[in-house]
Amino acid sequence: MEPIIAGNWKMNKDPAESRTLVQEVMKSVGDIKDRIVILIPPFTSLASVCELTRNTRFKLGAQNMHWERSGAYTGEISGLFLKSLGCEYVVLGHSERRHVMGESDEMINKKLKVALEIGLIPIFCMGETEKERESGSTEDVIRGQFDGGLKGIENEVHKIIFAYEPVWAIGTGKTATPEQAVEVHKFIRGMLKKPGTILYGGSVKPDNIDTLMREDEIQGVLVGGASLKPESFARVIKFQ
Repeated sequence: MEPIIAGNWKMNKDPAESRTLVQEVMKSVGDIKDRIVILIPPFTSLASVCELTRNTRFKLGAQNMHWERSGAYTGEISGLFLKSLGCEYVVLGHSERRHVMGESDEMINKKLKVALEIGLIPIFCMGETEKERESGSTEDVIRGQFDGGLKGIENEVHKIIFAYEPVWAIGTGKTATPEQAVEVHKFIRGMLKKPGTILYGGSVKPDNIDTLMREDEIQGVLVGGASLKPESFARVIKFQ
């Protein structure tokens, strides 16, 4: 199984900046043969990035989608539109969507179902807050998000990429220790009951990528801030 490096740019980089970032990263890493890199820019940069990555080992993903294919949903985006722009992946259930935008497990579940129906590969995020971890509720939180998100599609987990992203480690500079990450990855794998890909996300950076990727339970990473600078993102991609 090839490791996955997914860079989530969040609400950063306009189309011109996105092109420059991709060009510099591609120049730095060269022809990648043993890992998959997924670029996840803002919606407005998808077309620009698609032009640069077509027929390369770099793949394109989107940061979100609506659960309807079309309709009166001002400000939303259809998964079909994402596919038409060249996206193969879509991030769903990210903690910023859950905790900042108020997305529920039910909403995420509807999005997951539609993504699978139209042929997008979901990167399904789960994770606990610092308060939940300190109270010993990590497994209960993860189980709730897992069960709620996958209701009705339990037999399709092999089509989904899972990402454990402890909320307390996103954009905070804190990182789960390899032992903490592995513990939760094993818990998720136990719920899957089938082979599956599980990424780690939470302040991944050049300083910790090698240590994280030495763990067999970590099959890739979902990178935030470190994916916005060519030198740091290239270093993460070229982990050893």
